[in-house]
Amino acid sequence: MKLQDLKVIVTGAGRGMGAYFAKELAAAGAKVAAGDVDEAGLAELPAGIARRRLDVSSEADCVDFTRWASAELGGLNALVNNAGIIRDGLLVKRDRESGKLTTLPMDDWNQVLAVNLTGATVMTRELCKTMVEANTRPGVVVNISSVSRHGNRGQSNYVAAKAALAANTVTWAREFAAYGIRVGAIAPGMIETPMTRGMHQKARDALVAAVPVGRIGVPEDIWLAVKFAIECDYFNGRCVDVDGGLVM
Repeated sequence: MKLQDLKVIVTGAGRGMGAYFAKELAAAGAKVAAGDVDEAGLAELPAGIARRRLDVSSEADCVDFTRWASAELGGLNALVNNAGIIRDGLLVKRDRESGKLTTLPMDDWNQVLAVNLTGATVMTRELCKTMVEANTRPGVVVNISSVSRHGNRGQSNYVAAKAALAANTVTWAREFAAYGIRVGAIAPGMIETPMTRGMHQKARDALVAAVPVGRIGVPEDIWLAVKFAIECDYFNGRCVDVDGGLVM
């Protein structure tokens, strides 16, 4: 698909990678509907990008946003499932000084899965439903997974969500192929975003040191992979790690 032919929803578009994707898509001529809970971030996007508050953990929000975006853009044929949060913590941890045990709160587990997995699932359902009803083709869904899908200490919730999203990329690619809709996934490594800047500095430094190319990634690195997934009509049902060689 050509970027200028897209009528695309980008979730989590108020900042970080999502904002970068929305800007690049719009600059290439795509019609873009940007959604995020960060309304201040949405307001900073360039003119010409449709934007509206979207909480992907709310099924009603996902349904309403998709309907609105379809009306605003004159239909839909693409989706970038980028919205995500982290609530890191060990499943069980003993404090070295006090000996006290703490566990991962179930609220943290549920919130991460609600945004990173359930939200992407509902948005994909609604995009594909809209396309199938209108007999629109071709179409493409790009899921933003993570190299954490391979397993990462202290991220049980995030790992579960991103691994499931990568697995469902295959499932959805098989389910929607008959309707001319491709589904692919990109799994970033450590990327410079507001979310990663909030990490503990010691943990951040250790991760950067482990990257063979010797640097943290930037949104442009992931955008180039997203662009490939959109433009290459033979890319389908696969998840590509873009991580500087971190998990090779």
